Amino acid sequence: METFVQLVVNGLGKGAVYALLALGFVVIFKATEVVNFAHGSLVLVGGYLVYALKDSMGWIGAAVVGIVSAALAGLVLERLLAGARNADHNGLALLTIGVDVIITEEIVRRIGADIPFIGDPYDSQPIQIAGLTIFRTQSIALVVGAVLITAFFLAFRFSSWGVAMRAQAENREAAALMGIRSSRVTATAWLVAGALAGVAVLFMATQDFSGAGLGRGTHAIALIAFPAAILGGLDSTAGAVVGGLVVGLTEALSAQYISFEFSKSAVFLVMLLVLVIRPSGLFGTKELSRV
Repeated sequence: METFVQLVVNGLGKGAVYALLALGFVVIFKATEVVNFAHGSLVLVGGYLVYALKDSMGWIGAAVVGIVSAALAGLVLERLLAGARNADHNGLALLTIGVDVIITEEIVRRIGADIPFIGDPYDSQPIQIAGLTIFRTQSIALVVGAVLITAFFLAFRFSSWGVAMRAQAENREAAALMGIRSSRVTATAWLVAGALAGVAVLFMATQDFSGAGLGRGTHAIALIAFPAAILGGLDSTAGAVVGGLVVGLTEALSAQYISFEFSKSAVFLVMLLVLVIRPSGLFGTKELSRV
């Protein structure tokens, strides 16, 4: 029983990180109806700058720069897509794949043979509570994730940006007639998604989270958040959070009780099972067609 509780706590910590990434996928999709396959490269942008600057600026300063830079990278990518506004949504999604390959390869080239870990203040420092061994990384990720997700939902529900985002997602033409500037809403969505990616990498590129370090492994882990977004519903912010937590728990429990190798496949099996029952995801909007 102690092992199970330990796995649940650590799984929820991982799930909080996946939820932050899944929120990035969802908020961009709601704003643009484009699936951003370059989300993993935004993660690497933030992580690389933390790695490059932490010795000279200190970890906290480097983390702030990494988060801000990931947000700005998201904005630059949004401007790039805006320049290809005549392309359809599938074409824009393919464009994000190309951008992702370019950025990922360049950052991997710059890192070189090193696969650094960037969670210096908390990585590999387990917490002992009532006989349970809890990873400090996952514990802090759970707290940070809870705070950021709460702040996101408050902003999404009560701020002018949140109201404009929901209005645009509901009916873009009607929102424009009401004076909502689509370009501003979209740009802010990419900024928010990039910032969330920059926060997530602070926990992903650690020994506690995956042991993968900053590089292709981190990029691959970031894409596990895509099944979380699909599972919860690609147009549902609440679904992104639930999907992230489900993915984190599935990964942690299957790695312990089945095998570590199977844990990655288990995430996709859960996604497929949900999609068979609910093609729009757990909280996604069902597509209606008039006949």
